[in-house]
Amino acid sequence: MADTWNTDTGEAVYRSRDAVKNLKVKVRIEKVTSTVALSQHLQHEVLSQQNRGAIELETLTSQGQTGDNEEELVVGWQEKLFSQYEMELFQNEAACQTPLDCQYHTEVNALNKAKGRRNKRIFTYTDHDRYTQYLAFHQMYSNDILTTTKSKPTFLAERMASLTHRRSDRRTVDCSIPKSKIINWEPTEEFVKSSRVVNNAMQTMHIMGDLGPPGRLGVRENECLLITIKTDGIGTIIVKPDFNKGKEPYRIVTEGEKREVWCLTVENVSTALKADEKHREQMMYKDLYVRHKDYLNSLVGQDFEMPPVGVLRYMVNGEIVSAKGFEYDNLYIHFFMELPNNWSSLSSQSLSGVTQICQTKTLGKENVAFFSYPFSFEAFYMCEKESEVPQWPVLYFKVLSVDFWQRYRTEGYGYLLFPAIPGKHIVTCHTWRPLQTGTVSALKRFFIGGSPELEDQSYVRIPGTFKGERLSRFGFHTETTGSVTFNLHCIQQARVFVDATMLKKRRQKFFDQLGGFSQQGAVCTILEAFQRARRRMQEARESLPRDLISATSQLQNESSA
Repeated sequence: MADTWNTDTGEAVYRSRDAVKNLKVKVRIEKVTSTVALSQHLQHEVLSQQNRGAIELETLTSQGQTGDNEEELVVGWQEKLFSQYEMELFQNEAACQTPLDCQYHTEVNALNKAKGRRNKRIFTYTDHDRYTQYLAFHQMYSNDILTTTKSKPTFLAERMASLTHRRSDRRTVDCSIPKSKIINWEPTEEFVKSSRVVNNAMQTMHIMGDLGPPGRLGVRENECLLITIKTDGIGTIIVKPDFNKGKEPYRIVTEGEKREVWCLTVENVSTALKADEKHREQMMYKDLYVRHKDYLNSLVGQDFEMPPVGVLRYMVNGEIVSAKGFEYDNLYIHFFMELPNNWSSLSSQSLSGVTQICQTKTLGKENVAFFSYPFSFEAFYMCEKESEVPQWPVLYFKVLSVDFWQRYRTEGYGYLLFPAIPGKHIVTCHTWRPLQTGTVSALKRFFIGGSPELEDQSYVRIPGTFKGERLSRFGFHTETTGSVTFNLHCIQQARVFVDATMLKKRRQKFFDQLGGFSQQGAVCTILEAFQRARRRMQEARESLPRDLISATSQLQNESSA
């Protein structure tokens, strides 16, 4: 019989667009006795033999059926089915402590006045019951889900219980705690239980079974957790154990001296949608998505903000990635942007910045400092002449270092010319620093810090005050240091781009309308070019002196003769 059990008791996760209230689960439990086992064994033998009749099969099956040892029930989502223990408990009004207990007291009285409850052994604990949280604590992390409630939880289950139980209320931040003391270095046990809670709005339902003897139903020690169903608000349904789906039933072994064996079968009996209903639902969802998309488009709008005519908008989202190859540790970078002529920016925009101090990390033979410092830059270029080529903005930067004794040193100067092509660019800029010859300057740099600095940092490239044609740096001593890597994302926006795109589309549309006359259009284009060349030749001949024209015509006549 060991090979006929389903041992896969893990949970299964399903996704559904329908409301979870439509979920219906058929649960069947049956006690396995020696008579039932013998009946099943003989039943398999009868089915394997073709010469036996149906009368013997029915006789053997009826011998193993006992009404008190089996039950089959269809349970809906969050449907409350009272156990024998709850029926006896809620009959007494004095035992009601909460409004939910009073409601159960009314329902139990109504069931007693009617024909009674339709269940005997199978009952449920809904999400609002007091026992649901108790079961979540003591059985959610148990290895064997099909066990009784009196099993002792493990150490991990006790520690994780307060971490993963559902919290319907949202925790608020205690304003009395200063922001400088957010970290609690010595948390108490009460603080851990109240703070480390996952706020996931999961609803839980437990389908239970009373596996006691027929005459002793309603004893809490005989209750057993059969199925746990959980769901959230986004259509996720978790079932543990999974539906049998035609497989063998699950085995339940009770604790105690007898250790009785029960078999459990779980099936999904929810009403399936018909083909036309499913089609209507898909069309409804499609229409809903279209409406939601239109709503989002209405919030964004169709018109983009465009710069004025004759103005180029230049935007850069950059990042100072890393710096390597410098002499000292604890590096930081000071940078600023320079705008050439005809460039401007917003008055509220800062054109300079300083990164954080970063320690270097050894990679191979280099000491690399990873800054990952983001910056953004936006400027406008106004073109005065159509033939004028714009000069692009420049980013000047200076790499410095500071040590434990607050000694600052200049490690290198460099500049970055912003790309003229939009898109993504990774640029590595090499740096240098002024060098003062002599032993005294080297000792001063090592012991007290400090080093020669540039009075005008634009001297790295071309100073802004320079007006000549040639810039001489003869006699200026420098030393090559490290390099700085930048990651740039450049965007250009202007009305001329839109106009060129629209003109290209119009030309393409015109050529598409020509269709088969495209060859004729090409011939006409060639003839027009020939006529223009002929007119230019005639104009050139008219501009020449008359003596030269007569001599040229005479030479042409002699050559023709």
